Amino acid sequence: MSFSLIHNQDANQYEYHIEGHICHITYEESGNKMHLTHTIVPDALGGRGIAKQLLIDVLEEIRKCGKKAVAECSYIVNFESKNPDYADVFVK
Repeated sequence: MSFSLIHNQDANQYEYHIEGHICHITYEESGNKMHLTHTIVPDALGGRGIAKQLLIDVLEEIRKCGKKAVAECSYIVNFESKNPDYADVFVK
């Protein structure tokens, strides 16, 4: 599964556009920290692992930019606890 990550800076979110829907992770930026506040995948696209792939792509982008991620939504907090490969990206 491969989707194009779109950084919608005007809306403070990273997006996938899939089948006429927008999946997104919203953030608030503070210095070099990206506070990831909400993960949204429309019900019509549920159950396909899209939220996980979106989050991985966002974390890779944050890592590439030399920034850090702060998990502030339950989905991302849960992902952080189960994926130590991304421990270098997350901060409290």
